[in-house]
Amino acid sequence: MEQSAISALVARQRAWFRTGATLDLDRREKALDALRRAIETREADINRALEQDLGKCPFESYFSETGMVLSELSFQRKHLRRWARPQTVPTPLAQFHARSYRLPSPRGVCLIMSPWNYPLLLTLDPLIDALAAGNTAILKPSAYAPNTARLLEELIADTFDPEYVSVVTGGREENQSLLSERFDYIFFTGSQAVGREVMTRAAAHLTPVTLELGGKSPCIVEKSADLPLAARRIVFGKFLNCGQTCVAPDYILCDEAIRDALVAELKKEVLRQYGSRPLKDPTYGRIINEKHFARLTGLLDPSRTAHGGETDPESLRIAPTILTNVDFSHPAMGQEIFGPILPVLTYRELDEALKEINDRPHPLALYVFTGDAALAREVLARCGFGGGCVNDVVIHLATTQMPFGGFGESGMGCYHGRAGFDTFSHYKSIVDKKTWLDLPMRYRPYKSLYGRLIRFFLR
Repeated sequence: MEQSAISALVARQRAWFRTGATLDLDRREKALDALRRAIETREADINRALEQDLGKCPFESYFSETGMVLSELSFQRKHLRRWARPQTVPTPLAQFHARSYRLPSPRGVCLIMSPWNYPLLLTLDPLIDALAAGNTAILKPSAYAPNTARLLEELIADTFDPEYVSVVTGGREENQSLLSERFDYIFFTGSQAVGREVMTRAAAHLTPVTLELGGKSPCIVEKSADLPLAARRIVFGKFLNCGQTCVAPDYILCDEAIRDALVAELKKEVLRQYGSRPLKDPTYGRIINEKHFARLTGLLDPSRTAHGGETDPESLRIAPTILTNVDFSHPAMGQEIFGPILPVLTYRELDEALKEINDRPHPLALYVFTGDAALAREVLARCGFGGGCVNDVVIHLATTQMPFGGFGESGMGCYHGRAGFDTFSHYKSIVDKKTWLDLPMRYRPYKSLYGRLIRFFLR
């Protein structure tokens, strides 16, 4: 889409938003209902697009994308009327007599830029929150998942008028054109490098942003952990979507006394969950494109491979791989892996492990496996990260009752559930002052009695 067409689309959405049409709660509910019907009607098409882009099987497509979108829809639909009410707050005695309240108001025209790894979920989840809060939206899905982007374009066009919700497809040129426009809010999910660019471009218009980025999310396995269960859950979370998950455990940091036992359990779990020939399994996904496949194969290290390591360039598949005898100087530890490669590092003392984590950029997620509740609390308190789990991985992402977001280098802002409604809302602080009484103490000429009263009220 050309710059002029994008400018016209933004202007059209802004003009429609200013009519106040999206303030109507019935319209918001109808929009969410229409989106639900469209998703449920096109579930087979969604499965097909995700299989074409990422090799996802229908089971995984539903529980990691479509089902989570429907869950967010249900939660927003259930609560939006309550959340949209003015929130009364106490009024100071000095403001007698008045009512004070916070008025949730939609931000306006929102830009939602989504990545390729969960192209349906990470496009529609923020859209749902934006619609519930009363905004219009322009969606920009990733060009790396073209089949899902095309499906989203069709689904949205069939469900909404373009002045309400539109999809802009394309690549870098369209991204640049969109970021040249003035939006009222920008919600971006993707890499740190592009996140910096988005924030820089948004600054030109002083547009607020939410950045959902990534990072090397550590998984601490302490010696009191239930190793078979830890291995089972780590393998699930790490190799889901072939490791192309922003909150996947990027690496394990375990007590050196249990490393060999943990690695043995990890191998068992890879075999249990993926079989001895995962590259031949039609339900096992693939790497998104040749560029990322080449990057990941460059991180493979046969001399340190405890399990896996097989690749298939034709299908862009890499078997679940476990690396051992790795330290922080290894190439796999110099970047977010974002693929099915799991390095296992060790520590002697917990303080050593926490120092290694805290000396590096803040991760999006942190996981700790331990049977010691006090130790788990210590880890959670001493490390800076977006969110995480104790004795599990990735599932905090699927909880609508909690906000999801990054911290520091892994992002800013959050969404899901109430936090998503709040993200796409501006809360106006209002004092509704009554007219039947007008205290004179604030007016000139000032009097000593009024001064004493002000000191009393404002203590």
